[in-house]
Amino acid sequence: MEVSVVDPYATNPGPIDGSVLYDQDKHVSTAVWDGQERGALRCHEHTSKLDQWTLTPKQIELVEKAGFGYLRSIPAISLDNPLISALVERWRRETNTFHLNVGEMTVTLKDVALLLGLSIDGEPVMGITYTSCSSVCEKYLGRSPESGYTSGGMVKLSWLKEFFSRCPEDAPIEVIEQHTRAYLLYLVGSTIFSTTTGNKVPVMYLPLFENFERCGQYAWGAAALAFLYRALGNASLKTQSTISGCLTLLQCWSYFHLNIGRPKLNQDPMHDRFPFVLKWKGKQSGPTANRDVVYYRKALDSLKPCDVDWLPFKDMDSRVVPEHIKTTLILGRSKTMLICFDKAERHLPNRCLRQYGMPQSIPEDVERWERKSRGVDGGVDLSGKMESELNEWIDRRLHIVDGDEGVDESEYMQWYLNITRKFVGRPISLSSEFQRTNAGLRDIAHIADNFSTKGLDPQQIESISRIRYIAHECLRDQIGGPVIVSATPQVELGKRVRGKERVRRKGSGKRVRKDDIVQYTAASEDEQPQFYDTAVEVGQLQYSHTDQDLDHAQLCPVDNEISPVQLIHADGSGENLQLCDSTMEVDQSELDYRTGEVNNQEPNHVVAEINNKEPKHADGEEIKEELKHVTGEENIMGLDASNLIHDAEPSDTLKVVDDSQLTVISDSKLSDAAAEVNHMQEDDSKVNSNVTNDVAGSQLSHVAGETEAGNGTIEVTQHSHEDITQKGDCSVAV
Repeated sequence: MEVSVVDPYATNPGPIDGSVLYDQDKHVSTAVWDGQERGALRCHEHTSKLDQWTLTPKQIELVEKAGFGYLRSIPAISLDNPLISALVERWRRETNTFHLNVGEMTVTLKDVALLLGLSIDGEPVMGITYTSCSSVCEKYLGRSPESGYTSGGMVKLSWLKEFFSRCPEDAPIEVIEQHTRAYLLYLVGSTIFSTTTGNKVPVMYLPLFENFERCGQYAWGAAALAFLYRALGNASLKTQSTISGCLTLLQCWSYFHLNIGRPKLNQDPMHDRFPFVLKWKGKQSGPTANRDVVYYRKALDSLKPCDVDWLPFKDMDSRVVPEHIKTTLILGRSKTMLICFDKAERHLPNRCLRQYGMPQSIPEDVERWERKSRGVDGGVDLSGKMESELNEWIDRRLHIVDGDEGVDESEYMQWYLNITRKFVGRPISLSSEFQRTNAGLRDIAHIADNFSTKGLDPQQIESISRIRYIAHECLRDQIGGPVIVSATPQVELGKRVRGKERVRRKGSGKRVRKDDIVQYTAASEDEQPQFYDTAVEVGQLQYSHTDQDLDHAQLCPVDNEISPVQLIHADGSGENLQLCDSTMEVDQSELDYRTGEVNNQEPNHVVAEINNKEPKHADGEEIKEELKHVTGEENIMGLDASNLIHDAEPSDTLKVVDDSQLTVISDSKLSDAAAEVNHMQEDDSKVNSNVTNDVAGSQLSHVAGETEAGNGTIEVTQHSHEDITQKGDCSVAV
């Protein structure tokens, strides 16, 4: 027998090997796969009012000396929140890289230097933390904000703009420096160090602006990247809904490297300008409407190698790059630790060698590290608490990664597809995948049920039995209700039922009383399972119907006084089934949903609300014996015990069952049972006699297939023996 090999990556989103992406359960992609959409992230970057600052020539000189001359020249760029949100779904904080289906990519130190013009070499951005603003603002800005403008060690951006956006022309140098420090704090707080608070910036950066020349010696680009890595890592958790950091850097990095969401400029710039992010300044054209997170997610899930530009700057004019930037670009390949105060993040270019024009080899394992927020107390100098991270940064030039020209990238891709998350969105819908899974389980169960054990040793027989058991258990758990896997392959079992929802049919404000006619709506035509002419006696409930399509089942009165409740055709068309509200006597054995013998328990009032809970299941062998008795078949296989609802507790209990599924067993010889039922209907006394002899206990059987009973709420009220004797009714309400 030929066995087709199924691609494991086609249905398994990964990672298959969880040694690298060990935080998968916390990642947003897990929630998305489970159908939990969080929508587009709220993106916090506050560049829109930067142009409202008016700087004097002296201030501009100080800003450039501090190392922010190029950052100041970058205009506000409209953020594409859905694109950023889709990129975040691909970010993994275990590796600080984007996991795409073409391999890993990341924003590198080289990208920061060329896109923003910030220094990626120098002293780490670190200092003293503050829990209040008054003293530090008074010292470096010449005034302290009112209490309404502060929150702990943070000050509102609006306060800085209100009091420092215009510096007097004839101001003394001290005032000019104070206004310039306020501008720098506003600049970094609205761009590279924007926070999720929306409108505040920590004042801990102010002491670094005290001396403008010394300020220019800090590695602000490395700090900006550390801040962005941390923001991406936080936003990639499924519990988050916001993102901060330099999102202009992230979005323009995507424009350069990925042909997804990239805007088309009305005209290409005449010549390159530095920093390179300025390429995307100006009017843009192209469709941007209706591009939500799902749109970009699908684009990233189906990303092709031709959509990736590994070396986007190779054709840019290198002459526009300042010399002091060029000499530090080698650090773009430094495997080191990026530092921004209490945020320390690993820079791992060895995982993205193709971004440096080198073939990608299988990278070494990433050492796990715990991200801690160390700046809790005011006046804390973080340099004493981050010694190991500082040492890594100091040795940054000793850890420049190189590629191996003889590397076979196919080996890397084989390894990578095993450790990555290949899909974020499902290639097929949840409902389709559920149906496909159940179909496969039914096939497995059918094969196991009909597998000949002749000539097998006991261990092999036990293995077959185990496979059969597991298949039936999985079917029971996934379908959420009773299932019978028939030995007859033509029978199609019911499709996926709804999850744990309580849905009442629209327009039905109240439950229908027991005297009213209640209508069940069958599944849609494409979901309607096909059945054959069958009739199965099950305890005191009997179900029978012809092979015609069942569109509706109705509950209505029947005049017969009989012990078992019979479910019969209302007419020959088979479109209406009627359950009788009859006067009947019920013997001491309650309508207990149990296979085998009837327990002599004291009947109690039980309300079974068919909606959402899975029924208990009886022993399969007892069910087989029951069906042998009914059908005369000696070789009935594959009977799943999950078909029976049993063990009604002897106390007032609310039973909840998922989407009522009425399951009928298909067998070519069950037509005899149908004939027997018709014969019973002609003679009430004979019916009572046959039921007494044939029925061992009260059982309930359901039709496999979705009858859409979940659209309504069904209550079956079973009265005590004494109540039934006196009142003579069994009420059924929807």
